[in-house]
Amino acid sequence: MPPPTTDQPQANVEQYRPELNRAPQGDFMRPASRSRAHSNAKTNGVGVQVEETRICVVMVGLPARGKSLIAQKVVRYLGWLSITAKCFNVGNYRRTSTPQPSAAFFDTSNKEGERLRMAAAEAAVKDMCNWFRKPDNLIAILDATNSTKARRRWIKDRCDAEGIETLFVESKCDDEELIMANIKEVKTTSPDYKGQDPEEAARDFRERIRMYERVYETLDEDEADMTYCKIIDVGSQVIINRIQDYLQSRVVYYLMNLHIKPRSIWISRHGESMYNLSGQIGGDANLSSRGEQYAKLLPEMVKKSAGDLPLTVWTSTLKRTAQTARYLPYEKLSWKALDELDSGVCDGLTYAEIEAQYPQDFKARDEDKYNYRYLGGESYRDVVIRLEPIIMELERSENILIVTHQAVLRCIYAYFMGSSQEQSPWMEVPLHCLIKLTPRAYKTEEERMFADVPAVSTWRGKGTKAEHAPTPAQSVAPSPMIKPEIKVT
Repeated sequence: MPPPTTDQPQANVEQYRPELNRAPQGDFMRPASRSRAHSNAKTNGVGVQVEETRICVVMVGLPARGKSLIAQKVVRYLGWLSITAKCFNVGNYRRTSTPQPSAAFFDTSNKEGERLRMAAAEAAVKDMCNWFRKPDNLIAILDATNSTKARRRWIKDRCDAEGIETLFVESKCDDEELIMANIKEVKTTSPDYKGQDPEEAARDFRERIRMYERVYETLDEDEADMTYCKIIDVGSQVIINRIQDYLQSRVVYYLMNLHIKPRSIWISRHGESMYNLSGQIGGDANLSSRGEQYAKLLPEMVKKSAGDLPLTVWTSTLKRTAQTARYLPYEKLSWKALDELDSGVCDGLTYAEIEAQYPQDFKARDEDKYNYRYLGGESYRDVVIRLEPIIMELERSENILIVTHQAVLRCIYAYFMGSSQEQSPWMEVPLHCLIKLTPRAYKTEEERMFADVPAVSTWRGKGTKAEHAPTPAQSVAPSPMIKPEIKVT
């Protein structure tokens, strides 16, 4: 076809802009539309059309086996990848009528307790089915013990009737040390024991476990028609049965990389760099003299926070992170995936220069910072995609300290804290601050410890040029390591 002549009206010529980087990842999990030769077309062998695929991940296991921790991790992971997911915790429904029951409530011979627990399960499943009626909602996690074959069959039949796939996930563990660690956590964090004496709570919770052990039935060949994943002894063995599609396999892949041992992760930006002082972004600059001071103080800060734990330090491949970690007496690994967000043609510029040279791009980035991709560079969405292997390694590992960059830490922080895509690119991650994140079954705890070393603030508010200023007063005040700031979500 010949090109249009110059006298053709150009106003009617439209340019196709796919903007794939703006599409939520969930949109790639199923067709946007389907032409059917027959109205009763079936696409996956069980009568559920692919574009209507919805999955209920059903947790299975005795108390203190990390089910709620796994459920919350799956929701955070999927949300981080732009796949809409929600957890329906049956215990929360039960607490509306029985907020702090004793172990006797869970005795199967307690008919009233049995009735109330079944009512809670029915209410949770009903709400879940209603939630699935919104097309964008893809995966729900039903968090409960679901300890008998009869209860699991009821859930499967209920979901089948709604056209919802089921994936049963059993956490089976006989590691007494881990069970006791989970009991210790539950007695201090579970709403069932809020305000109670910790030792009395632990005794009651052990008795609750014994009540469930009397009737507990593990997933086995009697349920071979079900799709399930059994995680045995914290991932030392994984049994998979009848995984049906990509989205289920994506969840199972994540589950295979999880461990549920109690642990913390430490994260820190590199020390102040020469580019930080000049307001330039990107680059591979050296530390400033104050950044060097932070590097020298960091071992003491880590020691006060982590004690004698044998940490492994992960850095990017850029000089400023290696220089910050140089005094840490631990094994060090450098990861290309931890390099700072690639700012493309804007690398080495200040925000004022970017606004002057690329005004439309500067405005576009403010309007949708998560999806905006620098010319020749990356977006926050791109960073999340390249960080997924890091997250998998992080979930397999224990006692990790990550020293990396602002945008990368925003994405890692968002994964652990469940921050939204709209919020995460604007979060403040100050220089010369060590952050400790501790995932729990019902929340993630955060502690921020500031060094006694001033640094510029590189945080830029929407619409500003980010003319770097000294850090806020709290960042240059004496480090609150003895009594750290704690933020809980």
